[in-house]
Amino acid sequence: MLTERTRASASHKTLVLRLLREHGPLTRGELGTLCGLSRTVLHDIVGALMDNGTVLASIPEAARRKRGRPAEVLSLNPGTGLLLGIEFARRAVRVATMNAAREIVGGVGEAHGPDTPWQARVDIAWRLADTLTSGALRSGTPNGIGVGVVGPVDAPDHTPMRTPRHNTVSELVRERFGARVAIDNNTRLAALAETIWGAAAGEQDVLYLRLSHGVGGGLVVAGALHRGAHGRSGEFGHITVEPDGAPCECGGAGCLETVASIGAVLDAYRAAGGTAADVPELMAALRSGDRRAHAVLDRVGTHIGRMLDAVSHAVGPRVIVVGGELVDAGPALMRSIERTLNTRATGGADGRPAVRPARLGDSGTALGAIAQLVPRPPGGITPSGGGHAKCEERGRYAVDRSAASPNEHENRQEHMARLAQRGRRYGEARATARRRLGTPERG
Repeated sequence: MLTERTRASASHKTLVLRLLREHGPLTRGELGTLCGLSRTVLHDIVGALMDNGTVLASIPEAARRKRGRPAEVLSLNPGTGLLLGIEFARRAVRVATMNAAREIVGGVGEAHGPDTPWQARVDIAWRLADTLTSGALRSGTPNGIGVGVVGPVDAPDHTPMRTPRHNTVSELVRERFGARVAIDNNTRLAALAETIWGAAAGEQDVLYLRLSHGVGGGLVVAGALHRGAHGRSGEFGHITVEPDGAPCECGGAGCLETVASIGAVLDAYRAAGGTAADVPELMAALRSGDRRAHAVLDRVGTHIGRMLDAVSHAVGPRVIVVGGELVDAGPALMRSIERTLNTRATGGADGRPAVRPARLGDSGTALGAIAQLVPRPPGGITPSGGGHAKCEERGRYAVDRSAASPNEHENRQEHMARLAQRGRRYGEARATARRRLGTPERG
């Protein structure tokens, strides 16, 4: 169990690292002014960060030429503390990065064809990561890489569901980046990310469903990912919703994926007389009031709602998060899902799980891939730069680097302000005592 002293030390380290990231190289005096910690506390924190290689000390050439003792400048070591999250989706590669201060600093994605070879996908991941880290990968390897892939993946100490494809991906990433690799199912990792930064931030029991080119999801139980005995937990796309329905690639028939995937929804709309070639055209039809488009999504939402209702009775989530392109594009599908759940839910409003659209968009899996590498720190994992980070776009994909909620960010800022105020009071009292005792101040 963490003591208050351990928690305070971790918070102080996070504060120092954040200031060095935001302001660049600083002298000890400048850092002390910004952080408000006493000289003794700051000395210990900086010493620990230098010992583990996270912070470097140097003397600028201009300072060497001046008279007197030159002041050391402290800076972050770009080669340490870096973690990468990579999603290899069916038609895109997405990458996110975390710095030494355990802050998410960036994310980007790039589309590719469905038949792109794995080596080419790994090369795309390297190029995106190299851009995000401003070339830091060329001078050092990351501390770890989390990878999200399509399909069941077992826990690291079990192998039944680690297919040759998964082993190939892990090996290719390890060879290209030179770092340890942790691999898991992509939608399961997105579920984890939504409980840290997204729609279910801070919740312990969450059911996540993603509706994309495939249909899958994940369960977070008591704050931890639930993988199941053979890595099949979260395969909601292969729950039967139409017993006499269309055949599924899993070998079954009438699975949710045959009804609620992007391809299935577009096929159903075209079968009803519509002409949409992709999701944007389907959304345009919805906005124009096309009754056929609304009828298709109403039917799809009913199937999804019934499935979620059945699973909720079994696992009892507090929050249901639904994401994917069909949800991101507009409210029509969510309305149908919520209506079905509300008419079928039992136990009254207090026992009914909240239903929320996902917040993290395409970046969820890459963020979750990072989160699986990091034990939850005392101060939490935070986004860089406040409530919402910027959005970068490559090809057709915009990666929404959404961060913690505004309230969560405000609480963190208040916590940091209290720590700084406490440090200033402590430093003032300590200085007063030393003056009275005639004790010199230590550097």
